[in-house]
Amino acid sequence: MFKGFFDKLKNGLEKTKSNLTGKITDMLSGAVTIDDDLYDKLEEILITADIGVETTMYIIDRLKEKIKEEKIKDPNLLNGCLKEIIMDILGDEKNSIIPEKTPEIILVIGVNGVGKTTSIGKICYKLKNKGYKVIMAAADTFRAAAIDQLEVWSKRTGVEIVKHQEGSDPAAVIFDAIQASKARKADVLICDTAGRLHNKKNLMKELEKIDKVIKREYEEAFKQTLLVLDATTGQNAVQQAKEFTKVCPVDGIILTKLDGSAKGGIVISIKHSLNIPVKLVGIGEDIDDLQEFRSRDFVEALF
Repeated sequence: MFKGFFDKLKNGLEKTKSNLTGKITDMLSGAVTIDDDLYDKLEEILITADIGVETTMYIIDRLKEKIKEEKIKDPNLLNGCLKEIIMDILGDEKNSIIPEKTPEIILVIGVNGVGKTTSIGKICYKLKNKGYKVIMAAADTFRAAAIDQLEVWSKRTGVEIVKHQEGSDPAAVIFDAIQASKARKADVLICDTAGRLHNKKNLMKELEKIDKVIKREYEEAFKQTLLVLDATTGQNAVQQAKEFTKVCPVDGIILTKLDGSAKGGIVISIKHSLNIPVKLVGIGEDIDDLQEFRSRDFVEALF
């Protein structure tokens, strides 16, 4: 299973790999000395691989320090240095979707179209397979389609859903879902929420109201907020993350569509510029293709 996942990750990162490490290797193979021209070319490759300007400058500065300290003269040794720097940025966190303690409540946030509902369905499937009792709450009442989609996943995974009519109060849905979770002794309650980032004021009010309900009704639950981002949107996803962190605290990122993207460099950008760990990555369409992110595997697959 683990080997299969590493292979999937490696295949999923093919586009990012050719856009990033492939171009770096090609550039280094023709380089004779480590000079400003080489740094400029490297900078351009990192930025176009969606690592972002801020993170790119940090990597280049660290690389210059390392080369000076270790008196490196051979350009071909730069790949190994880069690998170490990226590993340092990402850290070696062991991410798991298995609850730290139960009961747990997970708020899932993110703009429409990033794969939020699908991610919730896949998390439910994963937890149910591990023997946890899970309930999902359809608190994105702004769109009827969001409620319908979640209902499809409820049937597909055999996980109970708590829902109201379109346009009803999201906090009321969470209230009912909490009561249902307590009555049925659920281990995990996963809540979908609206992703209207263009109307931050409304979204902030909505999330504040939900938070109040959770604190009042489910004080004993361990709470975490996960933000879903689409890897194919590159730096736009990093911008979304910055905007969401202004609205509410984010504990971790779910990065979808990593397998279809040449912009996997945003994993590095997110961790460096926001210090939020990527907890789960989507590397395929199958129900079990949402996997815990392992930074060491990511870096190994990339290089």
